[in-house]
Amino acid sequence: MARVSLLLASFVSLAVASPAFKTFITQETIPSAPEGFANLGPAAADAVMNLRMALPSKDAAGLHAALLDVSDPKSANYGKHLSKDEANAFLAPSADAVSAVQEWLSSKGLVGKVSAGTGDWLSVSVNVSTANELLSAKYETFQHIESGKTYNRALSYSLPSEVASLIDHIHPTVVFNNPLSLGPVLSAPGLVSDATPSSCATTITPACLQSLYDIPKTKVTAAAGNSIAVSGFIDQYANSADLKSFLTKFRTDMSSSTTFTLQTLDGGSNPQSASQAGVEADLDVQYTIGVATGVPVSFVSVGDNWEDGDLEGFLDIVNFLSDEDDIPPVMTTSYGENESDMTKTLAFKLCDAYAAFGARGVSVIFASGDGGVSGSQSASCSKYKPTFPSGCPFLTSVGSVHGISPETASTFSSGGFSNYWGIPDYQADAAAAFLTAQGTKNSGLFNASGRGFPDVAAQGENVQIVSGGSTGGVDGTSCAAPIFASVISLINNDLIAAGQSPLGFLNPWLYANADALNDVTAGSNPGCSKSGFAAVSGWDPVTGLGTPDYNKLRAAAGL
Repeated sequence: MARVSLLLASFVSLAVASPAFKTFITQETIPSAPEGFANLGPAAADAVMNLRMALPSKDAAGLHAALLDVSDPKSANYGKHLSKDEANAFLAPSADAVSAVQEWLSSKGLVGKVSAGTGDWLSVSVNVSTANELLSAKYETFQHIESGKTYNRALSYSLPSEVASLIDHIHPTVVFNNPLSLGPVLSAPGLVSDATPSSCATTITPACLQSLYDIPKTKVTAAAGNSIAVSGFIDQYANSADLKSFLTKFRTDMSSSTTFTLQTLDGGSNPQSASQAGVEADLDVQYTIGVATGVPVSFVSVGDNWEDGDLEGFLDIVNFLSDEDDIPPVMTTSYGENESDMTKTLAFKLCDAYAAFGARGVSVIFASGDGGVSGSQSASCSKYKPTFPSGCPFLTSVGSVHGISPETASTFSSGGFSNYWGIPDYQADAAAAFLTAQGTKNSGLFNASGRGFPDVAAQGENVQIVSGGSTGGVDGTSCAAPIFASVISLINNDLIAAGQSPLGFLNPWLYANADALNDVTAGSNPGCSKSGFAAVSGWDPVTGLGTPDYNKLRAAAGL
């Protein structure tokens, strides 16, 4: 009898120890779909979805510390960038977390596919019926009214208690990205055929930038490993014929056969018909190749088959480039959206990926947006809207200016303070000085304890490009981002040629050398029916620290 009781006790113990996955905890919930979406009713039970699960990193705080250690000019480890394995080790999930989540999926007859790189994403293909059971959810079909696009989403989902703390987010669930908000950060009118620049005060060409910012005209000998990666999204294609025409017209001292290399991921492509030429893509390759003379440029076309779900390829391109043996020392991106369009969890996930990229020696550069204080694009609002991912403290955000003597802030230059990230140490003094000088103006309209952006600025109005065979001017911080990226890549070229490390994550170095930039003290960025912020002496959330002075920045880099 005693032996039977012992066996019974053993079976009871095993039953208790084995995960039952019966007790669910609400993971994320929203009261309704955002404005602009209509509920069409329950999603079709047999509709197939690819669920993507973001797992928490083992040591994000350790990565942040390591990044700053190699990026702060005062650090003994400045420039001693991490290897791929060292950076990935911080972001990788724990083996126990992966095992527990796989065990839960296995209980439903499923196996999660582990993502490449850091392995902090799992994906599994299921139909809606299975997803509803798996996540204790109710998937419905929603239509974005303006675009007509439909999406299967759940307003709430839950996870078993055994794995609830081991999964940061699941896509698709509660995030409703506006399909029109992720796009070229451009506010230009249509191209005007064969526009001829009259002066740099009103029309910007590569020659104007060379004069304004002391950018060298002479072609550099490309240092081994130096390059610029230009991000391409939403079917924006860089046209080789347009580039040739641009160089023929605006860089007569360069070979018109100079071109870019193409890289693709997530089903990306780059068709070359004139009708498919993208204004944004053409702008980005023309103002990297045409400004960073001699530095190799790659156009990285990201398709729509995203592995990163609601991050819409932003994380995929980092993972893709991070897997390369020779990662590009500069990546410039001219796309974005409003910070509020992204959950805090996902925003942090992407920001940490940029931190890892920076720790490996990459300068991550983003256009700040074109809505002034109203977000990525002009919109009605009651409070100022920060943009994403410019609020991430581990990248360099670029605003826009126009004119010369003096340069003046563009009214559309997005800037402000993040609601997700606090003020980083490298920016603390600069932000405090601005806030003190501002006083009570704009009080209550923004988060005064948030990370401020942009960090810097460059010319961004009536910038001449060729697209679809037509020449004309475009406006936007998306002009400013590749211009600033080009300046950094030229400095990197000299550093690498001298046997030194590239600049990597720029911000601690930039804020420590603010006098190497041209301070912009005129203009503002209105929005939300308010006056916005003003460009003032020192850092401001319109033009940042100012525009680049190549020679001064080069000297600040020790060259």
